[in-house]
Amino acid sequence: MNDSHPRPAPRSPRITGVAVALAAVLGLVTVSACASDERTAADGGKLDVVASFYPMEFLARQIGGDHVHVTGLTKPGQEPHDLELKPRQVASLEKADAVVYLKGLQPAVDEAIKQSGAKNVADAASLTSMEKHGDEVDGSHHSEGHSEGHSEGHSESHSEGHEGHDGHDHGDGDDPHIWLDPVRYAEVAEGVNKTLAKAAPDHREIFQKNTDALVAKLKDLDRKFKDGLRDRASNTFITTHAAFGYLAERYGLTEEAISGVDPESEPSAARIKDLHKLAKDHHVSTVFFETIASPATAKTVAGDLGLRTAVLDPLEGITAESEGHDYFEVMESNLAALRKALGTK
Repeated sequence: MNDSHPRPAPRSPRITGVAVALAAVLGLVTVSACASDERTAADGGKLDVVASFYPMEFLARQIGGDHVHVTGLTKPGQEPHDLELKPRQVASLEKADAVVYLKGLQPAVDEAIKQSGAKNVADAASLTSMEKHGDEVDGSHHSEGHSEGHSEGHSESHSEGHEGHDGHDHGDGDDPHIWLDPVRYAEVAEGVNKTLAKAAPDHREIFQKNTDALVAKLKDLDRKFKDGLRDRASNTFITTHAAFGYLAERYGLTEEAISGVDPESEPSAARIKDLHKLAKDHHVSTVFFETIASPATAKTVAGDLGLRTAVLDPLEGITAESEGHDYFEVMESNLAALRKALGTK
């Protein structure tokens, strides 16, 4: 039986090798887990918030401050309505501590959120009053003593915007552009605050403080618009994209959108005739285009009517072309553009 002793010896290193390999794997798992924990700790245990597009991102960041990590689903310069979600973006909704979005603007996001089972969800559309701002532009006019709830010129079925606003489907037809009215945007901010506070009760007081500061700034912006647009030669402005219905309503203005016109084609003769009369009767000086969409339509119409063109930014995203680095800066630029176009004193 002497020859039996050498046999286990070769086995021993193999067993040891397996054990070492197994220990190494376990060790890696442990290190990886520790690294994951360290990242969480290094991140300060921040609330993971997913926001659908820029105006929702801005609210989440302003309210959450240092206690949130915000991921936007829509890249800067990307038309929000056209957004198609990648699998990892859908997965991020399922893992998020909180989600901030605007139902009715991005069908892909609406569907993904519905499927995600996310618990802490702030839907901006449910946090303020929504209105329908008409389905077509017919060039008709309403009194200069503008009343709330009007519907002239706020087309959501226009097709000039290949840039993603073709046939917007906003559910029941509500105009989604609530963030362009500082008063409504402030109401949404209050609702987002509640959702974040529910997701992270320990930071409730900080979120409230940040919300109060944000709402105060939005009230100040509202006052700037009221004061800045008070004495004006005209109430009417022309845009390629009917995004400014709430803003127009808030400050007694009339938005006329160039409807049913492809960016590469000429506006219809009937619409040009309407716009010509409109521009003459209401002292319109400017046709507005936006940073994301093609300016072709606006430039065609402006050329036909002998009017200027300028940018009025619907603030669906901030890009290098934006007239400002954030919501407030761009809104101030919009106010300056409107003041010039409407002939304020």
